[in-house]
Amino acid sequence: MKTIRYRSTGSDVHFLEEILVDLGYTIVISNFFGKDTHNAMLDFQKNNNLVIDGIVGSKSWSKLIAAQNALIIHNNKFLSESDVQDFADAYEVELAAVKAVNEVESLGKGFLLDGRPRILFEGHIFWKQLKKRGLNPEDYVSSNTENILYKKWTKKYYEGGKQEYDRLEKAAGLSDIDAVHDAAYASASYGAFQIMGFNYGIVGFPSVDSFVSQMYTNEKAQLMAFGKFCESNNLVRHLKSKNWAAFARGYNGPAFQQNKYDIKLEKAYNKYKV
Repeated sequence: MKTIRYRSTGSDVHFLEEILVDLGYTIVISNFFGKDTHNAMLDFQKNNNLVIDGIVGSKSWSKLIAAQNALIIHNNKFLSESDVQDFADAYEVELAAVKAVNEVESLGKGFLLDGRPRILFEGHIFWKQLKKRGLNPEDYVSSNTENILYKKWTKKYYEGGKQEYDRLEKAAGLSDIDAVHDAAYASASYGAFQIMGFNYGIVGFPSVDSFVSQMYTNEKAQLMAFGKFCESNNLVRHLKSKNWAAFARGYNGPAFQQNKYDIKLEKAYNKYKV
């Protein structure tokens, strides 16, 4: 990791902020080292007998990684190289292609440091899921729901890390009606391959709750759900041919180009290709 500090930008900043959030700091996860991150680092350094300057150099990185490792429990939750290779062999796709999707969707990590699967809550999907269950989304709109319930996709309200669970739980708690709970949990993507909850049926589960429960078990279960999703949507062929645009369109939807998913997938694939 390179040395970073206040006003730094890039993926190392994003990684740092994820660690800090999982260590309990309330900051915004982005690619920018802002004042909130700076203050969190000052506190971390103070509590870990480091020079208190907010600069994340080798010593601070070492302490941060050590703190991260101390929080990671249940090592059997995580994918092994043989798990991914077995999957690639079973579906007759390149190992590098599977790793590329894993990296782009979740930075190669299916779980937060507290043991919960990584999620991303989508407020526009929540809107659609409420309607699908015969509920009027407008009935739940208020000044307090701006970040969890809206008609059109936006990444404006993404918070990342544990804070996505705050959004999910806020949505699920809008009503005691079971349909609202189910709509909320169907509106988040889960795990190493970020499968949306509303896909529970096509990946082999009788309910969204049973799907979510399985996503909590281990990354291998998340990988199996990814395989079933690709089979159900005829996407395996695109992984085999490395047609990244076609795969991204089928996996991430028609707006995939806004986030350059196909470009990111190809770049990740080239990194892992031997």
